Order: sequence, then structure tokens, then C-alpha cells
Amino acid sequence: MSYTIRRMTAADTEAVIAMMRTFYASPAVFTNGSEEIFQNDVAACVGDSPYAEGYIFEIEERIVGYGMLAKSFSTEFGKPCIWIEDLYLLPDYRGLGIGSAFFKHVENSYPYHLLRLEVEEENERAIQVYKKNGFDALPYMEMKKHS
Repeated sequence: MSYTIRRMTAADTEAVIAMMRTFYASPAVFTNGSEEIFQNDVAACVGDSPYAEGYIFEIEERIVGYGMLAKSFSTEFGKPCIWIEDLYLLPDYRGLGIGSAFFKHVENSYPYHLLRLEVEEENERAIQVYKKNGFDALPYMEMKKHS
């Protein structure tokens, strides 16, 4: 089955937010998100934000998933960093290599960057995909503070 990876556009907003609702309500994500967060995320991906990029995965012009990236700099590793924030595929389209192709696309687009992502420990299937694509676990916890 042939698939396409392309940049997200404003026309994709409704489809992406529908998938975000499912993704963020699943055990794969620690937080549940909100409609405001979903709208802000998509707006950043399709707007002129220098920090976010969004991608759409299509098969025969049908949207079957999405990915979102966030850009930063890692002082820990001394280089620019790309966070793979969201990677979601509709259940019927998992296991087709689309996720791995997305990782390769990101690596090719950002060859001198550190790639990072977060994963819930219970999400064993995703962990196996990430390991297969060269990701290693970091041995520490992440913390946050809302302002």
C-alpha cells in the first residue's frame, strides 16, 4: 500500500483534531489535552510558528494519521533538537511502516539534530517501533511547571 507524508495545512484541521481527541484519550498519552490545546497545536503547525511543524499521512488521499514536531535546543547534548510530539495512525493503518517512514523523513529533514520523544511505559508496541528506529531510553524522569 502506497502512502504519502506531507505538511499539514489549515484544511486538515478538523481531521487532525478528531484524531487528537482519540489519541489524547488513549493510554498512550499521559494527559487528556483539551479543545483549546488541540486548536492551538494545529494552528501552530499550519501557521508561521518557528517552533512547530505538522505532517499528514495519507493513503489514496485519505488522511490516516498525523505527526507533530517541536523545535528546541538541547544544552544537554549541545545541538538543536526535534521533539516528535505526536505520532498517531488510525488503527487499521498501523504496522504498515508509515511511522518508520516518518522517522526517516524527520532524520532526512533535520540531519544534524537530536531527535527526542516521550512514550508511556505501557505503550509496548510503540516502544518497539521506536527502538527499531534507533531510539534509546533515557534513565530519568521529566518534570514540568505550568505558568
